[in-house]
Amino acid sequence: MILDTLDNSHRYTALHPMFERAFAYLHHLPVQPPQSGRINLVGEHLVAIYSAVHGRAREAAQLECHRRYIDIQYVIAGSDEMGWAPLQACRQPVAAFNSEKDIQFFHDTPHSWVTARAGSFCVFFPEDAHAPLVSDGLIHKVVLKIEV
Repeated sequence: MILDTLDNSHRYTALHPMFERAFAYLHHLPVQPPQSGRINLVGEHLVAIYSAVHGRAREAAQLECHRRYIDIQYVIAGSDEMGWAPLQACRQPVAAFNSEKDIQFFHDTPHSWVTARAGSFCVFFPEDAHAPLVSDGLIHKVVLKIEV
């Protein structure tokens, strides 16, 4: 897991061939980015998913993981407190992995919490279970899904 600001995104472009393109997209977001919706930027290899939702309490946030995609979760407005745990420590699945939706949820509790404020991002790799969308206000964000 990585938490940083967009100003430092250049430090991470060598981690994956699509990271440079993903961060370039974030650097050039429109002044009024979409409130919600999905945009295929490079087919299914790089996808942007926009959302503007009211946050939830920590207790309502479930850890989740993905196998096919790396998430770059960029906060446009508001703040998003996200839980984290190593996937290998998650022992209480809600259900089996859903390969069609590339997601699995867990009843386990996060090992730690980080707060991503507007202009910052978190990167979650397939080995990172994460519980996003925790806030007492509105969260406007875009999640870039990068195929592993």
